[in-house]
Amino acid sequence: MAERALRGARLGTQSFEDERGVEMAPRQQVEYVCPDGHSFSVTMADEAEIPFEWEDPKTGQIGRQLNGVKPEGKAEKPVRTHWDMLLERRSVDELEEILTERLDLLRRGEIGPPHLHRASKKKKSA
Repeated sequence: MAERALRGARLGTQSFEDERGVEMAPRQQVEYVCPDGHSFSVTMADEAEIPFEWEDPKTGQIGRQLNGVKPEGKAEKPVRTHWDMLLERRSVDELEEILTERLDLLRRGEIGPPHLHRASKKKKSA
């Protein structure tokens, strides 16, 4: 059993590689300021697109870039409701006509849940 035991240096990950000869990617420090005046910095790659806002890892507040320019807001499309899409296909007059027809069928018991159907005259004459 001892021959098959796993052996390692420690629990977790540990690299035995040396950092000699390794060239690190170019980095930059980006400074952010919270609304209460607290500032913090984040290390990012030089070619990274820098976000205007970043969450402070200690306080959880949203900080804004110290020397950054606020990006322009994207134009948002208005939310299309079911009613808006319905009006694209039919006019209000058409909708009122359809509603009247369907209500008439429902009242006569031709459509709708079975417990709302009235007994028809044909069944009584049998």
